[in-house]
This record gives sequence, structure tokens and C-alpha cells, in this order.
Amino acid sequence: MEILWFCLVAVMIAVYVVLDGFDLGAGAIHLLVARSDSERRMVIRSIGPVWDGNEVWLLAGGGTLYFAFPALYASSFSGFYLPLMIVLWLLILRGTSIEFRSHVDSPLWTSFWDVTFMGASGLLAIFFGAALGNVVRGVPLDSEGYFFLPLWTDFAVGPQPGILDWYTVIVGVTALVTLVIHGALWVALKTEGELQGRCQDLARRLWWALGALTAAVTLASFSIQPHLAESFAAHPAGYFFPLVAVAGLIGMRFLLGELHRFLGSCVYIVGMLTSAAFGVFPYVLPSVSGAKGLTAYDAAAPAYGLNIGLFWFIPGILLATGYFVFTYRHFGGKVKLEQGGQH
Repeated sequence: MEILWFCLVAVMIAVYVVLDGFDLGAGAIHLLVARSDSERRMVIRSIGPVWDGNEVWLLAGGGTLYFAFPALYASSFSGFYLPLMIVLWLLILRGTSIEFRSHVDSPLWTSFWDVTFMGASGLLAIFFGAALGNVVRGVPLDSEGYFFLPLWTDFAVGPQPGILDWYTVIVGVTALVTLVIHGALWVALKTEGELQGRCQDLARRLWWALGALTAAVTLASFSIQPHLAESFAAHPAGYFFPLVAVAGLIGMRFLLGELHRFLGSCVYIVGMLTSAAFGVFPYVLPSVSGAKGLTAYDAAAPAYGLNIGLFWFIPGILLATGYFVFTYRHFGGKVKLEQGGQH
């Protein structure tokens, strides 16, 4: 049952990154690809009907994590308190930027919120990537399963690392480039004309950087976390997940059609995240301090609770999935400014 819930949490996190990832990417690029206020409004309009709904998956994933692995939840909040507060503020700034930019008819007001929207979106992508890097690298757990991490120390990977070191920074930059491409492909899918062309060009130019960063992150991950090699050596079927990522990476560049390239980006993200989850399992939080890492079996709730939880999880996730299918079908197609709304 612990394995099942580990997989469910991993899937929910992957769904969140795929869905809210293009929101973050669109925010990070909207001042780069848009040349006028109308084009910036088009970028925001492309995510307008779905961005807040996409963030529900973050809450659902956090709630599931708290239910299924309460020890991991407690340990993570003890050590990642500072970055979690930063992420919370960035989420607030991003949401208020979207809602407030059109409330006052002033170029200064609009520009302020546009810059805030871009900065918050880009920093969220970096922090989420750095968080994944911390999980893969490991944290300095004590004998009771708790830890503390400063924002940075000497940027070296060792027994007393910071949240930011050379490895987590590389993962954070890779996450930023990934979501920028993901967002550019989404905006290209939802728009037309010159704005669409600039998004396509941006995705094509950054694709080569993403390929290099993917190779660098893979080599660095296997170098600093020996458990990854052990997992793939013990279960060769796990190489399926990296192959999925490679297929998605190729697809987002060479497939024909905006939808197919965007789906290729989705596949790449899912492949990378599932590769990381497979590689660290059974650990949910490896240790770099010499203490035993926190495993899914150690961190899980009692078996009775996990069994009962499936009775509410299954109908709940089916209801959420149905809502998202309806929303994306209802708001499908190209966006137009004259469709209404204040953005």
C-alpha cells in the first residue's frame, strides 16, 4: 500500500507540474515574446480560464502527502520552512499580478504588475526545480528524521549543504528552461500571428540548451546520489522512464503541429519526474549526514488509514479529472481579446 501511495503522490506532483508549469512558463516569457499591451493581455488570456484551477493540484498533492506520508510532511516543513514561505509569497504575488494589472488604467501600474508576474513566475520555476534537486541529493537528517537547511552555505555538495548549491542551482535552471519552453509551446498553441511565431522561435532556440542541461543534470544526479545507479541496476525496467523523457524531448522539437509539440513537452516533464521518483525509491527524503534516510515505509501512515483513504481518493480524483476535462474542452481553441474579460 505504501508503494501505491508513493506512486499516487508522484503522479499528482507530475500532473501539477505539467498543468501549472505552462502557466509559470507563460508568465516567465510574457515580457519577452509580447511587444504590446494587447499581446501581453493575449498571453495572460491564454492561461486565464485555467491557471487558478491548475494550482488546485498543488493543494491536492500537498494534502495527499500529508495524509499518506505524515512523517515526510513534518520533516519537510521543519527543514524547508524558509523556501516554503518564499514559494507562498511568490504564489501570492503571481496571483495578484494577474488580477490587479487591469484594475487601474495606468502604464506604470500595468508595467509594475507585469514585471512582478514575470519575476514571480520565473522564480517559482527555479525554486520548484531546486526543491526537486534537494530531494534527489538528500538532506542532513538527524536521528529523529528532522533537519535544517540554510538558503545557501558554500554552494558545495556535502554533509552540511544549503538549499542552494551547485547541483540544485543546475536543477533549478533546468526547471526554468523546461517550463519556459513548456509555456512558449502553450502560448503558441493558443495564439496566432506574430505572437505565436515568437513563441515558436523561443522554444526552438531554447531546445538545444534544454538538451544540454538534461544531459548535465542526469550526469550530476548519478554522480552525487549513488542510490540512483543502484535502483536502475536492480530494476532495469525503470529505464522506461528516462526513455519517455527522451521521447518527449525529441517530440517537442521535431513533431509537426503545435498540439503535438506541446504534448511532447508534457511527456518530457512526466518522464523526468517519474525517472527521479523511480531513482530515489524507496527513499522519500535521502540523507547526506550519515543518518538513515526517510523511506516511504518509515514515513507512511498506518495501513488501515491508507486503505480507507482510497475510498475518498478515487471518487475525488475522478471528480477533479472530470472538471478539468470539461474546463479544457470548454475553453479550447485560440484566444481572442474580444471574447470578454478584464485581462
